Amino acid sequence: MKKVILTIAASIVLTSAVHAEEYLHGQSGTTYQNIGGTTYGSNGSTSQQIGNTTYGNNDSTSQRIGNTTYNSNGSTSQQIGNTLYNSDGSTVQKIGNTTYGSDGTTCQKIGNQTYCN
Repeated sequence: MKKVILTIAASIVLTSAVHAEEYLHGQSGTTYQNIGGTTYGSNGSTSQQIGNTTYGNNDSTSQRIGNTTYNSNGSTSQQIGNTLYNSDGSTVQKIGNTTYGSDGTTCQKIGNQTYCN
């Protein structure tokens, strides 16, 4: 459950100031597809963004205020530049169309799909 919430938080927070695009950093071995504000994961996860709040199919929610995201499990994430700092000590860095997690996962966005390994 923690991984899904982290995925939702990362999908909200990693935005490029230049392109105003969102980048999702998800679970290794999972492909995500975004269709009209809803993200579908090949692992069965779904999340829907409405305004600055994201709702997960596991009853989790995340709300972004400024550069900080507050998750319903009590964790937070803060974006500084192209790096996301999570309250559990993990980080995610965006370079180009790829995100790199401190746990070794990488995700690449191509069109409306994100591939994580």
